[in-house]
Amino acid sequence: MIRTTTAIFAMVFLCAIPLAAQENEEPSKTPEATTEEKPDHIHEDDAEHRLKYYDDIDVTARGDDLLAIAGSSNEGTTGKEDLEKRPILRAGELVETVPGAIATQHSGGGKANQYFLRGFNLDHGTDFAVSVGGIPVNMPTHGHGQGYADLNFLIPELVERARYRKGPYHASIGDFSSAGGVDFDLVSALPDGIVNLTVGSFAFQRALVADTFRVAEGDLTAALEYYHYDGPWDRGDDYQRFNGTVAYSRGDAFAGWSVAAMGSDGDWLATDQVPQRAVDEGLIDRYGLIDPGPRGNTSRYSLSGEVHRGGQRSLSSLNAYVVNYDFRLYSNFTYYLEHPIRGDQFEQVDNRWIYGLNASHRWQGHLGGTHTESAVGFQLRYDDIANGLYPTIDLERSGVIRQDDVGQFGAGLWGDTWIRFSDTWRMNLGLRADYYGADVEAHLPVNSGTANDWMLNPKLSLVYRPWASTEFSLNAGSGFHSNDARGTTIRVDPVTGEPVQKVNPLVRAKGIDLGVRTFTQGGYHATLTGFWLELDSELLFVGDGGTTEASRPSRRIGVEWTNFLQLNRVVGIDFDLTWTNAEFTDDDPAGNDIPGAIVTTIASGVTVSDLGRWFGALRLRYFSGGPLTEDGSVTWGPTALVSGRVGYNLSDRLQLVLDAFNLLGREDDDIAYYYASRLPREPLEGIEDVHFHPMVKPSARVTMIWKF
Repeated sequence: MIRTTTAIFAMVFLCAIPLAAQENEEPSKTPEATTEEKPDHIHEDDAEHRLKYYDDIDVTARGDDLLAIAGSSNEGTTGKEDLEKRPILRAGELVETVPGAIATQHSGGGKANQYFLRGFNLDHGTDFAVSVGGIPVNMPTHGHGQGYADLNFLIPELVERARYRKGPYHASIGDFSSAGGVDFDLVSALPDGIVNLTVGSFAFQRALVADTFRVAEGDLTAALEYYHYDGPWDRGDDYQRFNGTVAYSRGDAFAGWSVAAMGSDGDWLATDQVPQRAVDEGLIDRYGLIDPGPRGNTSRYSLSGEVHRGGQRSLSSLNAYVVNYDFRLYSNFTYYLEHPIRGDQFEQVDNRWIYGLNASHRWQGHLGGTHTESAVGFQLRYDDIANGLYPTIDLERSGVIRQDDVGQFGAGLWGDTWIRFSDTWRMNLGLRADYYGADVEAHLPVNSGTANDWMLNPKLSLVYRPWASTEFSLNAGSGFHSNDARGTTIRVDPVTGEPVQKVNPLVRAKGIDLGVRTFTQGGYHATLTGFWLELDSELLFVGDGGTTEASRPSRRIGVEWTNFLQLNRVVGIDFDLTWTNAEFTDDDPAGNDIPGAIVTTIASGVTVSDLGRWFGALRLRYFSGGPLTEDGSVTWGPTALVSGRVGYNLSDRLQLVLDAFNLLGREDDDIAYYYASRLPREPLEGIEDVHFHPMVKPSARVTMIWKF
């Protein structure tokens, strides 16, 4: 009771200070403003401190000046202009606009990507928060892995910007954001209609039609995408997907509303990671498979609405969403280890409805003679989940391992205030309170139950700007990720019947970032950040179960260096480097290395724009790999992928684009694991081995783009 009272008092106190400091306002009115004009309702004294929602300070490219806008060196924005220049192998690779982020794949193309950031092997999103159009993508208590974030429903041409941040320093962001996250904002209107037709290697086919229509003083945007890809596998994936979007919006940045419906449906075959010994012994090719059964299908349909209203130096916004999601996946990672006769094939299922609501209010004010920018908000989410894990023989269920109905509720209340002491110093104080509640009905009644938890996380950012071109920042705070609700009520292992220890519903992460950002009029933009992050419990992928499980406490210490240089009107260069030391922090004879943690990443590229009728880009993505065992005796990597794009404007309305991947022809791995599996005629105890999923073979795609 004392903790709860203290938390409520702290939240009220944080929100009350800026409210008390806010100057009296005239009655609210709808502003008449354009992106070229300063809104009439901004006080002249505050003109240089405009709220960040105004269009005239929205960044459109990575090289834009973020001094006095970003709260740290670890956050930024990549606009549509830059996104369109990148050769994209998969839609999920849009997260690689986050410096230091890597998106690969360890199975069929229809699954969520494998993400890496700040020394984390994030599996499918354990500590990496993703949202699209204001809707969170990560799924708690998912049938395949905690925090599962599938971006295959995203149509790249509809992304307006990607806003990224790293570390647990942002009060408005809750679950799964310990390492970082990215929000994809969607366009409200397309400048032209688009028809894209693409064909390429390994039966790649893609067709897109999208346009915006002026309807009742608003914009109606519609898009439909068809996608097919076999991949380089000996047995093609035959991945087919349909994506569609219909959205309507009215108003401007100060007063308006929108509603959007999105849908995606796809199915695929899959080549999972394979044991290295099977390739070395010639049993299969690098692109072969052991079990032909793995495959999956998934669908996602959402309806969302948003309304915002700006008054004098303020903005209120509210958005709500509902999502229907279905997922079915067949896998076999250990082959004949657990069941020497029938095999270890299994099915994972996740069906859910998601209901959510986000609200926030932002305003400017003064505390004495000091300018303030404040915000408060709350977030509600409820997941109605039915998922299960079933052993299968030739895709037919032969029993039940787990079958659960889960109701999971999350609520977050947050507030923060930027205090601008002068043009040189500014500070942000933030506080976030989260509540977690879950009700689990398991097929084994002993594993049923309820769990609840709450957590309070403070945030602090301090920015010092000694020169017009340079800022130093210090960020400190704590955040969290949630654990699978089934693990919070479990008592016995559903296979062995042995007692199992429950996990905590919420796991705290604590971090500090120290960085510098510089921007010169010559077009050079750079950040240098040192970071420290500790987790009370690491989430790790378990190869023989195909799920993520709570593990030991961990620490990461690292450095990130990002660079962007616009040489001239035509050529831009970027170079990003991340180095991380990751280790478990408890004492264990097994060792302190974190399996799958990447040490070094490099992302670099050269972009050529408007070279007559020509344009293009060349990009390198490198990651070093790292340990696969806790004692560091088995490692993997490195992996380097070079991709390129060359385009030609046939006319003002017609473009021809060639994308090429793995130009160096390297035989590297997208991902690797180390665990025991058993092939036919091997010892019953199996063999511990590296299991890997290879990178794509050299391939090319040709796209015709017609704008009408």
